[in-house]
Amino acid sequence: MSDSIKAKGPLSGIRVVDLTSVVFGPYATQIMADMGAEVIKVEPPAGDNTRWISAGPSEGMGGVYVNVNRGKRSLLLDLRRDEDKDVLRRLIATANVFIHSMRAKAIARLGFDYDAVKAIRPDIVYTNCYGYSRRGPEADQPAYDDTIQAEVGITHVQNLINGEPGFVGTIMADKVAGQMAVHAILAALFQRERTGWGQTVEVPMFEAVTSFVLVEHLYGGHWQPSQTDRPDSVAELGYPRLFAAWRRPYRTADGYACVMPYTNENWRRFFQAIDRQDLSDDPRFQSIAGRTEHVQELLRLVGSIVVSEPTEYWLSLCRELDIPCSAVNRLEDLEADPHLRAVGFFQSLPLCDGEFRFPRCALRLSDSHVVPRPPPRLGEHSEEVLSSLDLPVTVWAEILLRP
Repeated sequence: MSDSIKAKGPLSGIRVVDLTSVVFGPYATQIMADMGAEVIKVEPPAGDNTRWISAGPSEGMGGVYVNVNRGKRSLLLDLRRDEDKDVLRRLIATANVFIHSMRAKAIARLGFDYDAVKAIRPDIVYTNCYGYSRRGPEADQPAYDDTIQAEVGITHVQNLINGEPGFVGTIMADKVAGQMAVHAILAALFQRERTGWGQTVEVPMFEAVTSFVLVEHLYGGHWQPSQTDRPDSVAELGYPRLFAAWRRPYRTADGYACVMPYTNENWRRFFQAIDRQDLSDDPRFQSIAGRTEHVQELLRLVGSIVVSEPTEYWLSLCRELDIPCSAVNRLEDLEADPHLRAVGFFQSLPLCDGEFRFPRCALRLSDSHVVPRPPPRLGEHSEEVLSSLDLPVTVWAEILLRP
């Protein structure tokens, strides 16, 4: 396969009309852009709100915005105007995917609900990114990462760990739902390739993140008491190991280390290396079931042992024994991380008379490699996109000349 074909990416030829903002939808479409899709980001005159979050090299190029919008083209339209709505309709006619993050009533008021868009492009993959499924009572309620974290039980989990409710220190709900949106869009595109049919795709953040959290935390709630030989544990929600107070990086003699024996063999090697045959022989710690039941005591014992030696001692020992371990990095340590440097994880592109640094797409496809492109300035590609549509010159010139 030639390098020119590889550089187009697996989604080459897919045009995405993107009416999303903040992180949920833009993260999904940024992943598609990384895979070679042509993503046209339709922005209002004020731009995506995230343009103004954190400092940037020029106005409207904040750090959150640039990292989830690289590789896209920005088209500035005011969808309160009929002539701009007509431009969007003409653009939709050329698209394969339409994606928005508005509530149902808002997108319908604009005239771009599924039925309206399907009438323009019958095989469109129409993707809704919103807080709650339209089939439930919360259908048109607003939702943001913090409110979803609270609603799906994440803040309760933090309470079980720390003694008071708290948020996870990352925009988790938006990014989890964004990943799920990509999965759903690709599945719908695959079905369209086989059948010729388009469809509407629903990605509700509440349900998406609830399913994510309950992967491990539904736990004993899967069963009724009559279905198990341990009825006392049935209906217990939450994976106990994750709530143990000692589940944390261990303090060492000179800092911290994450030391994590997991398998039976890991624990056997670890106990042997620290000369604690008594722990290796302890029936509580000889199986994963036993270790789970007595996890708090087990981790407390390990913590009391790890504090006796410096961090590098434990990292070297665990690597020698093939036991999972890691240093405790700060955010500012990541760019110098030897592994990330070796795989070329951080890249740079020219932007605004300087350089834009970003983490490259973590996925690797052996016969596809899309050359990364910088994020767009507000309306940067309006002229290019408008001139490619079947519009009178006077119409698109009027849009471009607005103050």
